[in-house]
Amino acid sequence: MLTSACKLVLAALFEIAIWVWELTASVKCCRMVQNRLQRCRASRTGECFGGFGMSDNGDTATAERVELRRDVTIWGSYTWGYADVGADIYVALGLVIGAAQGGAPLAFAAAGLVYIMIGLAFTELASSYPVAGGGHYYSLRGLGDFGGFVAGVALLLDYTIDIALFATASTGYLNFFLPYLGINLADFAVSIGPLQNVNLLWLGETLVMIIFLRWLNVRGIRESSLVNEVIGLVDLIMEMSVVVFGFILAWKPDLLVHQWLHEFPTPREFMYGFSLAIISFVGLESISQAAQETRRPATIIPRTSIALIFTVFILAVGFSVVGLGILPWQEFRAHEADPVAYLASHIPYLGVVAGPFAAFLGATILFISSNTGVMGDSRLIFSMSHFRLVGPWFHHVHPKYHTPSNAIIGFGWVGMVLTIIAFLTPRVLDTLANLYAFGATFGYMLVFTSLIRLRFSDPYTPRPYKVPLNLKRRRKDGSIVEIPVLGFLGLLGVSSIFATVVITHEIGRIAGPAWVLLCVIYYVIFRRRSGLPVFGNVPHDWEQEQMDVLNNAEEFELLEHYRQALIRRDRQQGILSRWSEGG
Repeated sequence: MLTSACKLVLAALFEIAIWVWELTASVKCCRMVQNRLQRCRASRTGECFGGFGMSDNGDTATAERVELRRDVTIWGSYTWGYADVGADIYVALGLVIGAAQGGAPLAFAAAGLVYIMIGLAFTELASSYPVAGGGHYYSLRGLGDFGGFVAGVALLLDYTIDIALFATASTGYLNFFLPYLGINLADFAVSIGPLQNVNLLWLGETLVMIIFLRWLNVRGIRESSLVNEVIGLVDLIMEMSVVVFGFILAWKPDLLVHQWLHEFPTPREFMYGFSLAIISFVGLESISQAAQETRRPATIIPRTSIALIFTVFILAVGFSVVGLGILPWQEFRAHEADPVAYLASHIPYLGVVAGPFAAFLGATILFISSNTGVMGDSRLIFSMSHFRLVGPWFHHVHPKYHTPSNAIIGFGWVGMVLTIIAFLTPRVLDTLANLYAFGATFGYMLVFTSLIRLRFSDPYTPRPYKVPLNLKRRRKDGSIVEIPVLGFLGLLGVSSIFATVVITHEIGRIAGPAWVLLCVIYYVIFRRRSGLPVFGNVPHDWEQEQMDVLNNAEEFELLEHYRQALIRRDRQQGILSRWSEGG
């Protein structure tokens, strides 16, 4: 049985290695873009940030969208996503096993199936609409201004929790080394009245890291794509090695079976673990966020997304299976702060080196993921301000560093407040994961809804990749709409996780809706004061925008298909098309 299991795991990971090798090889043979893409069209004193021209005084220099330089290759796109998604298992492994106990592999697998559908939906949308903004932009296109705002709010919650959660987890992995220095972390825990075991050292470390990240981003210092790619690759190899060598050297199938049969959780405990397992897969939207900076996105995004989807799914399930075959689930719950390093340290022969190395790598990649939260918040709020969903205060640009200092510092403060509140609860990581799961599932529901809506409202945009299982339906105007069956199934799956989060997460079901409600109140006040429709839409010329997007992406074949589809539509309606040569 052990030999068969090892063969299966090795075969699966070998397939992943082939994918990675093909992706790397594709980079080497990829041609340089023949024509330079459009430069940032800013004023003489303006700078370009997040795709929008900004002047030094914080006012919008132009309402016209400007293009980011498309420098992200196929391998860069893959590692960009993996550096974000790959960090999740460092946090989720201990939380999910601690909640789902002997049923953790099933919880990871069930959440992973929903994640696959989420990933396929993002793949279609990102390759069809290759612009920065991700789920917020898709919802804006499919559901209108208010839908785009609500999706943006959910993403802002996720990115802000991203700052707090991954900074906390990063310092947690750094604390793996404290015993080597003769320091006992538990000695720094204090109790004040009803507040029990508040670890001041861990809290202080986390706040210092968030302040440092704010300082870096205000100064405009970002981690280079090369560092991102190297760390992503090293982490991928390390995670594969822990799973493979764990199976070969330490895995005991009888321990796994015993925990499955005799320590399976109650239905409520399993539902809680299942809802937490979704955070193992959050971050795939990083590829869609980088779509506007990706070379030939219609070709690259489907390949990298699908490779990333199955890489993360196999590793997440593999970690839970090998983990419960090496250690009792109680030990993972006792080491929620550094579960991967703790697991690696228990692999015979390799544990002495693998444990500290996994801790260091985990701290590093989680630090990068926390920085992704800071960058994601600022990029997203700029996109929302471009579409007049939030106020001009977020337009302010630092006079010296030309970075969005208000957005960075403001959401940095929110992340610090959330961190302090989480440390006052019995389980800091569990509290932050509650909110993380709420924001992710709520945002994913809107993404699936947008996918379905855009199939009907915008059937003319070429879709280089479509989610499988589609039913064709001819409309009265002669156009054919493909109804995404998998989109409806994905919406049902994500809705079930969202319902589970609301039912089983005491903090998530209160703090999550409160965040959305406060943001909606702000939106209503801002739109009314600005003389804009609250639940209506500001006029958008989406057809012209899509033309510009495809042209700037150098997807000229898709651009011509789109133009011809619009001409045929107008001809069937008996009107002269503005897209024809004589229009």
